[in-house]
Amino acid sequence: MSAGQLAALIAAVSVAVIAVAAVVVLIKLARLTSALTRLITGYSGRADQLLEHAQAAVDRTNEQLARTDSITASMDQVTANMAELSGHVSALTGLARMLADAVGAPLTGLSALAYGVRRAMLVRRTVPAAALPLGTADTTDSAVRVPPASRQPAITGSPGWPPRPGVRAGGRR
Repeated sequence: MSAGQLAALIAAVSVAVIAVAAVVVLIKLARLTSALTRLITGYSGRADQLLEHAQAAVDRTNEQLARTDSITASMDQVTANMAELSGHVSALTGLARMLADAVGAPLTGLSALAYGVRRAMLVRRTVPAAALPLGTADTTDSAVRVPPASRQPAITGSPGWPPRPGVRAGGRR
């Protein structure tokens, strides 16, 4: 074997080793590429799901914002209506006071008159005819008088008048 042949043999073996190494590297690169393809496909599917969830969340948020806008608009309307109602109430307050003064004063006087007449009638029924001053006893009144057993006692300043023996005024002993 000559030096040229030996060099050719070494070169051929070297090319074969390099070719085998290149094939191994290409096989590993193919496996890596297929794994990357599966990984990217999986991430793509998950990303699509994530985007769908995000879109659904955005849609729900938009719906809530629309509801909030409608509620805010109705609250603005309620506020305007309350302001208008407040104005009406303020306008009617003076009228109500005027009516209360106009109706209240005569009713107060009328109730005082009714109380006075009732009180006078009660006192007159409970006072015997003999105790009245001369000239005030009415002869026709004696036929209408209430019998003594059914008479109401005269209204006095404190209940249970006259006081029981041994009891001072105010109910103390």
